[in-house]
Amino acid sequence: MQWVSALSTQVSLELAVRDLAEQIQAQLHTAPDLGLVFISDAYGSEFARLLPLLEEALPLPCLIGCSGGGVVGTPPNSTAQEVEHCPGISLCVASLPGAKIQPFALTAEDLPDLDSPPDAWVQKIGVSPADQPSFILLADPFTASITELLQGLDFAYPGAVKVGGLATGSPLQRESSLFWNGTRQTEGVVGVALSGNVTLDAIVAQGCRPIGRPFRIAAGDRNIVLELEECDDFGGDTQTPLAALQDILKNLSEADRELAQDSLHVGIVQDGFKQDLQPGDFLIRNLLGVDPRLGALAIGDRVRVGQRLQFHLRDARTSADDLETLLIRYRSEHKLDADTPLGALMFACLGRGEGLYQKPNFDAQLFQEFVGDLPLGGFFCGGEIGPVGGTTFLHGYTSVFGICRPIDQEAS
Repeated sequence: MQWVSALSTQVSLELAVRDLAEQIQAQLHTAPDLGLVFISDAYGSEFARLLPLLEEALPLPCLIGCSGGGVVGTPPNSTAQEVEHCPGISLCVASLPGAKIQPFALTAEDLPDLDSPPDAWVQKIGVSPADQPSFILLADPFTASITELLQGLDFAYPGAVKVGGLATGSPLQRESSLFWNGTRQTEGVVGVALSGNVTLDAIVAQGCRPIGRPFRIAAGDRNIVLELEECDDFGGDTQTPLAALQDILKNLSEADRELAQDSLHVGIVQDGFKQDLQPGDFLIRNLLGVDPRLGALAIGDRVRVGQRLQFHLRDARTSADDLETLLIRYRSEHKLDADTPLGALMFACLGRGEGLYQKPNFDAQLFQEFVGDLPLGGFFCGGEIGPVGGTTFLHGYTSVFGICRPIDQEAS
């Protein structure tokens, strides 16, 4: 099994595709099974020409991809690079003997009703849950009905890893491009289900750190948190979320109080039974507004009574620390060696990158530092798809990594 990555920043689309093909051909030693291509919106007027050029230069039996605000790739004999605000195309190609590769494309009209049985989703995808597939999903932000899609896939394929992102398009047009087996489309979702002797691991770095202590939601309505109580005082005294937040802010440093003015978020604990909470246990959501009269808070997701909540802050240092912590944990849990994994994909928010860290290639090279010198590809998204607590969500300000590895190491 083999996974290789290529990156070109040639201004001419023809030269860029030729450059990519030459890089891949120089590295790939066996027949390709899967390709993933990501093209920056700097080529916006030429998206329709990409697939014909690629088909001529490097025919692939299965190819999916999309446009993005920037791309991530690994040129031969180099570390991974993040290309932002200029032309760039990234291409990953994998040879996966023993794996089953099932591409699919869906529009919003294709999606089964959420009351439909799991079989309705299985028929659309073409893979049995018994095959234990992993998913790569690339979606148009305007037409994909992404929340319904993720809920349906989690229902039909519980426990399956699903990673990906929302495509972005030309700054002059409200239109992205999705690529799927020789065709370009501007709506819905394209994806691939991987099963057999291959799987995906996910790392979801939401870039936040908790402040204060966790609370339990005592009263709420849809996305409005009305009352909180201490986690160890179930059924006891309650207070408004605003009062709880004000108490927390009083005990912060001056720097954190200043940061909280525009970088305050809410983390919802996803595992109702876990006591020792760590990074990765929270689903981070935006704080949308405050009702000073009621002391209520509106957040960017529905809430349920009994859920635990903790306020969070986000900045560059926190984002770096959060990603590093998750990478160290992954390396420790998987006892990585030179043979695994094969390669990886990175789906990063447009709000990260050099604009956040004030240096290039930060997330990509931190990933390679801790997980290994893997071929890495991907793109900068308008929303990132990845699991938290066993459920798949659409995120913001996040870097999601999908790490491809064989299940049976000896067979690879």
